[in-house]
Amino acid sequence: MNKTMTSKTMTSETIMSKAELRYLCAQGLLLLGCGKMGAALLRGWLDRGLPAEAVFLREPRPSPWVQSLGIRLNAELPRAPALVVVALKPQTMTQGLAELTALGNGQTLFVSIAAGLPLSFYEAALGRRTPIIRAMPNTPVSVGKAITAMIGNARVAAAQLRLAEELLSAVGQVVVLDTEAQMDAITAVSGSGPAYVFYLIECLAAAARAQGLPAEMAMTLARATVAGAGALAEARDQSPNQLRNDVTSPGGTTEAALKVLTDADRGLQPLMEATVAAAVRRSQALGKPREENTAHEP
Repeated sequence: MNKTMTSKTMTSETIMSKAELRYLCAQGLLLLGCGKMGAALLRGWLDRGLPAEAVFLREPRPSPWVQSLGIRLNAELPRAPALVVVALKPQTMTQGLAELTALGNGQTLFVSIAAGLPLSFYEAALGRRTPIIRAMPNTPVSVGKAITAMIGNARVAAAQLRLAEELLSAVGQVVVLDTEAQMDAITAVSGSGPAYVFYLIECLAAAARAQGLPAEMAMTLARATVAGAGALAEARDQSPNQLRNDVTSPGGTTEAALKVLTDADRGLQPLMEATVAAAVRRSQALGKPREENTAHEP
């Protein structure tokens, strides 16, 4: 089920309608795995009103926090849960899905947040009539500031897509892709993007040290500057270009700096384009063997 790429941010204190909550409570939501990503999602759902008793969790090494929640931890699975969120690492995916094959080819929606595995992998494991969504949150999920891209196969109904959006919106914004092929670019931009920003903070701090500032002060300034600028870009309606111009006075220090950053050959834009392109190529290479080796099951 594909639709034009959109974005959505949670504004309500609950993550879904009363009808959707009743549906999840009646059918159950199964979370498979509770590492950093899974735990962040679980916290977001519970904070926004999902009853703990509606959540079934499969996790061999639950943390004390998870054990204190009152969820159905490693309990007998519901016969036909409304939704299964798969939060396993790719290398453990085949084993983890093995016990859930009976839930395939039915009405249960599977949402995977594992990196690199195409929809065809899950269709082979669970059956081609299984509604499946592939989603990719990024690491700011841990502070409720993720951006998640998602794409569903042809079996995903509109109501299921909306339910997945609502659940993923508990930890940030959500965009729905037009095609699965866009996931390589998503991986390169938002999946890997936080690392680029963290490196920007490192470089800005290093440049501050080179100008004589103490190391601790340099890092504080760099971290707060990047975080503050990001918050401003999110909060304002103006484009980044306009916000940049608002800081730039003719003949001033910012203009002098931007002449270096905007150099057509050696500036930030060609460097960033090369950076993202390298990540896209690697994402495509990592995904190709899995797609080629995926068995085609009915």
